[in-house]
Amino acid sequence: MMTTANASTKPAPIKKSLDVRAPRDVAFRVFTAEMTSWWQLESHHVGEAKAVAAIVEPRVGGRWYEKGEDGSECDWGKVLAWDPPGRVVLAWQLSAAWKFDPKLHTEVEVRFTDLGGGVTRVELEHRLLEAYGDKSPEMVAAFESPQGWGRVIAGFAEAAEAAARS
Repeated sequence: MMTTANASTKPAPIKKSLDVRAPRDVAFRVFTAEMTSWWQLESHHVGEAKAVAAIVEPRVGGRWYEKGEDGSECDWGKVLAWDPPGRVVLAWQLSAAWKFDPKLHTEVEVRFTDLGGGVTRVELEHRLLEAYGDKSPEMVAAFESPQGWGRVIAGFAEAAEAAARS
């Protein structure tokens, strides 16, 4: 069972922001409906089978999960807020052992702001990391690592910009 860290050790949210050369509706669509096109499924998956899809069901209460090549499904979390094309909030429910834990609740909020000229600012915030208790420093380090949210969102930006050009 996870313990809750006290307020003095509450980790700051992970925040990433970048400007994407894609209209806001395209950026939102690629982030949510086309996650398979940019999520690093080879390295960022939790199931036993080779992951072939990352899926966000487009509604509050929808699942966020991966699908394996054998048809298996592994939950990552659920959709907490669905406000296209401006915002999505996802519950991230993967433990420090990288397994789904329905009792764990951290949040990934992604905001899409139209800057004009076909450019969208994408701001990702992963918060409530104190839910990891004693493992919080380890998880913050993982999310901030070169293989963490920065790499993930860079892959998203490439896919969104490619979608906007096509």
